[in-house]
Amino acid sequence: MYKIKELLRLDQKLFHTKDLGRMWGITNLNTLYTTIKRYTQRGILIPVRKGLYATVSLDRIDPVRLGIAVVHDYVYLGCETVLVREGVIFQAVQAITLVSVKSRKFEVGGGNYIVRQLNPVFLYQTIGINDSKGYLEASPERAVADMLYFNPRHHFDGADRIDWKAVKLIQKQMGYV
Repeated sequence: MYKIKELLRLDQKLFHTKDLGRMWGITNLNTLYTTIKRYTQRGILIPVRKGLYATVSLDRIDPVRLGIAVVHDYVYLGCETVLVREGVIFQAVQAITLVSVKSRKFEVGGGNYIVRQLNPVFLYQTIGINDSKGYLEASPERAVADMLYFNPRHHFDGADRIDWKAVKLIQKQMGYV
């Protein structure tokens, strides 16, 4: 009962297998998997993907946080997702765009995700990366710089909304140019 109370009192709603093991102090993998299996059978834990569990239904979890949890690596929200929100790209984007060390596409919780692969030399640089929402997110200028890195001929519908001086500075500091 202690494990359940400890789990449900946390603000965090997504947990990886190792997180649960550390939180509960379980080092034996068989014991950990058995505990997780029992909690999923009782509906306390909801399986999201292999090794990832939620304590609430997926529709109650921020889709960005969900995608970041699935990637389970250094990752930030960027590119099209940021630029659509900022009015720089006018087309509707059907997927949340994340940037990390591996390229992939996936669907989880009814949402689509695209993960763009960025060279680690550039990925771990924090220039233009904010952490104001509890996860890493590219500034509009960093998102533009990243998009131009991925596709130098990319067209921006709202190019007049871009601070091109800031983009050029980020490109220079990052080593993109």
